[in-house]
Amino acid sequence: MKEHEEVEEHKRLPRVGQTVKSKKFGTIWRVMEKREVWKNIDENHLIAGIHLTFWQIKEGEMPGVGKTMGFVYTDHDNTFDSNWEIM
Repeated sequence: MKEHEEVEEHKRLPRVGQTVKSKKFGTIWRVMEKREVWKNIDENHLIAGIHLTFWQIKEGEMPGVGKTMGFVYTDHDNTFDSNWEIM
């Protein structure tokens, strides 16, 4: 459990319900789910990760309807900071 808490703290990941903006496309997404997972880095090693599920917010669409996607974030990458801005 401690490993997952450290990933979340070090990465400064958003909480469920917070909105984020895609740096590449400028689209707005809401964090719908957060899960603690283990990610294989090779055949003999697992590292703690946080899986976030995002839902794209579009004007005129009901909440939860439409495009969703999810990603795993670990202490061994910088993909959250590279791709998202917390609103």
